[in-house]
Amino acid sequence: MSYFWKNMSVMKPYNAIISIGEHLRLLRDTQNLSLREVSHHTGIDTSLLGKIERDKRQPTNDQIKHLADFFNIDESLLKRQNLSDQLAYQIIEANADIDVLRVAEQKIEYLKKRLI
Repeated sequence: MSYFWKNMSVMKPYNAIISIGEHLRLLRDTQNLSLREVSHHTGIDTSLLGKIERDKRQPTNDQIKHLADFFNIDESLLKRQNLSDQLAYQIIEANADIDVLRVAEQKIEYLKKRLI
């Protein structure tokens, strides 16, 4: 279990709605690490890490794997956060409403049945 999860009692409660960038920043800050240190251990450029933390760039799946390994957290959690961020940004950019998600949920079920 990572340092992040072990020390939740001394931190504000984990909010599942935060972005992947905010989550990564929280992980790094909790462990008193600099961007440079995380960069060194993950092979991800320092300036790119900063952009990811500020939600200016989305990490690739490969970068997510390196970050999950480094912070010793579940890779699927970061992937889920990343995908939900991407969906949220698309909905905001399209000036759409929550009904889009309801229709998408129905389409997902329909497409799953078709692909089986």
